[in-house]
Amino acid sequence: MSLAGQYLVLQLLIVFAVLVGVVAISLAQSATAFERTEGRRALSAAEALAANPTVRELLPTAEPRGGSALPAVAESVRTVSGSSHVALAKPDRTVIASSDPSLLGQPLELGGSRVLEGRAWTGVVEASGADELSAHVPVLDDAGKIIGIAAISRNYPSTLERLGDAVPNLLTYLGVASVLGVAGSLLLSRRVKRQTLGMEPSEITGLVENREAMLLGLKEGVVALDPHERITVANDSARALLGLPADCVGKRLHSLPVEPALKDVLTRDQPGPDQLVLVGDRLVVLNRVPIRSRGRDIGSVTTLRDRTELSALEQELGTTRTATDTLRAQAHEFANQLHVISGLIQIGEYDSVVQFVNGATLDRTRLNDEVTSRIEDPALAALLIAKSSLATERGVLLQLDQESRLGQVDDGLSRDLTTVVGNLVDNAFDAVAGLPEPSVRVLVEDTADGVTVTVRDSGPGVTGDAKDIFRQGFTTKEPGPAGSRGFGLALSRVVCRRSGGDLAVANDSGAVFTARFARIEPARTQSARTEPARP
Repeated sequence: MSLAGQYLVLQLLIVFAVLVGVVAISLAQSATAFERTEGRRALSAAEALAANPTVRELLPTAEPRGGSALPAVAESVRTVSGSSHVALAKPDRTVIASSDPSLLGQPLELGGSRVLEGRAWTGVVEASGADELSAHVPVLDDAGKIIGIAAISRNYPSTLERLGDAVPNLLTYLGVASVLGVAGSLLLSRRVKRQTLGMEPSEITGLVENREAMLLGLKEGVVALDPHERITVANDSARALLGLPADCVGKRLHSLPVEPALKDVLTRDQPGPDQLVLVGDRLVVLNRVPIRSRGRDIGSVTTLRDRTELSALEQELGTTRTATDTLRAQAHEFANQLHVISGLIQIGEYDSVVQFVNGATLDRTRLNDEVTSRIEDPALAALLIAKSSLATERGVLLQLDQESRLGQVDDGLSRDLTTVVGNLVDNAFDAVAGLPEPSVRVLVEDTADGVTVTVRDSGPGVTGDAKDIFRQGFTTKEPGPAGSRGFGLALSRVVCRRSGGDLAVANDSGAVFTARFARIEPARTQSARTEPARP
C-alpha cells in the first residue's frame, strides 16, 4: 500500500474511533437530558395528582376496583401531562388506581425511592421488565400525615431509539470528518513524500538497511556530523580508530574525549586530501567532505583509514633508502680512493700505494671498532656506522660519545632504538646543514631501568615553545604534500612512551634531544608492539 493509502486508512480508523466516542457521549448526554427534562415534568404531574382534593379525600378509604373517581382523576392527570403510566397507592404500597389494570392490588415498585420518608423522588424504576422514569410524591392529609403515594412514569427510551434520534447528526459528523480525513491524508502524504524525496516506506526501510550493512561492512571508518557538530553516524571502525564510546551517536563532539587536533580536522574544511592525524599511537588518514542539500549545509562526512602499518612500511623503506644513500656515499668515497691508488701506480709510487691502502683500511677499521666496542646491539651499531658515512658525505662531524655503552637488547627495543635514533640523527643533520662547523654527538647510556639516548647538535637550537615540536603537523622544513610532514618527532615520542619512556628536548649550545626507553618483559613488549596495529 502506498504512503497516501496508509495515511488514508489510518485517518479513517481515527475517524471511526472518534465517531464511536461521539456516539457513546451522545447516548449518555441524551439519557441525562431525558432524565432531567422528563423527570421534571413527571414530578410536576405527580405533585399535582398528590395535591388534588378528591385524591386526598378518597384515598385513605379507597379499595382496589372500589370506585371510579380516583382512576378518573389519575387518568386525567396522566393525559394532561403526557405521561405513560400513573398510579395511586396506599402507604403500604398497595396500588388503588393505575393506568395498568394488572397492577391493581399489587405492591407499587419503588426502586430507590424515599417517598415513604415524606420526600418527593425522581429516578429510574424497573417495572414489567422495562425501565421507566418515575416520579413519586407523598399524599399528605391536613395534619401532614402520609396517606398514600402518587406515581407518574414515562417510558425510558431504548438505546436504539436514542441512537435513531442521533443518527442524522452522526451522519453529518461522519461525512465532515471523512472529507477532512481524506484531505488531511493527501496533504500529509504529499508533505511527507516531499521530505522523503518521494520514497515509499518500504524504499526508506530498504535504504536504511543497505546503509547499515554498508557501514558495518566497511573496513574504513566513517563519521558524519550535523551542522551543530553532533555525531549522526559512526561505524565500528571509526569508534575503534578514534576511541569513541559506543553511545557516541547523538552527542556533540566537544562532549566526547576527542583531542583538539582531531576535532579541528573533523569540523574544519580540509585544504587537500589525506589529512594525517596522530590518534594515540596510530597514524590515521582523514578525508572530510562537506554535505549540502538544496542549497543548505547539512553537515559533513569524514572517512578514516589506519595508516599505522603503512607508516611502518615507509619506515622500512626509509631504512632501505638510508642504506642506499650510505652505499652511494661509500661508493663515492671508494671511487676517490681508487683514483688515488690508480694515479700512484701510474707514476710508480708503489710504496705510497701500500701506505695509502693501509691508512684507508685503518680508518675504516677504527670507525667500526669504535662503534661496535661500545654498542653491542648489531642493529644500532650498523645504523651509527651507516650514518657516519652519510655524515662524511654531507660534511657533518658525527661523533659517538666516549661514555656511550649499550649491551644486547631484545628485538623490540632494538627496533625502537633504531627508529628513534635514526630520526633524531637525520633531524640533527638537517639542523646543522650549511653551518660553518656542523657537528652531531650521540650518547647512548645503558642502565638497569632502561636505555637513554642523547642526540646533541651544534645548530641554532629549538625556538619557541619546545612542546610544539612534538605536536603532530609541526615542522620547520619546507612544506611538502598536505599533511605529509610534522610526524617524525610525534611518532618518536609515541614510540618512547609506548615502552614506558619519553622524549624531551632542551637547548644547550644547540638542540639536545633525550630519548628514554624503559626495559619491559619480552611478552609485554610484544603485546605492546602488536596490539596498536590491530585494525
